[in-house]
Amino acid sequence: MSRISALAPDQWDIRLVEATRPDQATPLEQGLTRYFAHCPDQALGLMQFGGALKRNRQLSERLVELVRLRIAFFNQCRSCMAIRYRDAVADGVDEAAVCSLERPQEAENLSAAEKAAIRYGELMATDHLSIDDAVYADLRQHFSESEIVELGMTCAFFVGFGRLAATWHMVEELPGAFQTAATIAPWGQEKSRCDRRWKRTADHGQSARSGCAAMSLSCISHIARRIPRVPAAGHRCLYCNAI
Repeated sequence: MSRISALAPDQWDIRLVEATRPDQATPLEQGLTRYFAHCPDQALGLMQFGGALKRNRQLSERLVELVRLRIAFFNQCRSCMAIRYRDAVADGVDEAAVCSLERPQEAENLSAAEKAAIRYGELMATDHLSIDDAVYADLRQHFSESEIVELGMTCAFFVGFGRLAATWHMVEELPGAFQTAATIAPWGQEKSRCDRRWKRTADHGQSARSGCAAMSLSCISHIARRIPRVPAAGHRCLYCNAI
């Protein structure tokens, strides 16, 4: 159960309703806006920032999604880990790539640029003061100065609001494992399939403590049975509802 009360769209400020069109979204797609609606002016400002990040993105959708999911694991944001964004799936994020996030620096299906960005995101989420000249020198081998700044702003967005979402524990729409497991990961032993619109995934109780070490590069082949699927966040941002 969420620790902060979610407001139904009919309780939202009309400006939030006009900005997000909640009648066209599932509860999960409405995301944090259901809670931010308690503070509509701040929510509108956040939407402008999140929308600017999305609309003016230089980094690939695939790279951003991989970084987001790796950060979500360290944040232990359940709703963040459960979803896959449609734009990212269209840009090549499949469950084999997600499984590689367990040990990204060893993965054969991630590029050197993706590994550098994921490492930066990991450090932002776990030990930001260890990000030194060498880390930025590594980033400069793959990204321009403006791309590095964008990556930093994007990671800060994911780290901060992902941690907030984790403490609010908004898990009502998620499968049981995401609601009850002590620790969980976006990769796991059993994954569901992609439908015609976007990837819908659920971890069936595989904890981060046990992980899928033997399956880092091949766990997509371990689909033994179909399990309840998480309604994907589609094209809306879980954090700010930007489209």
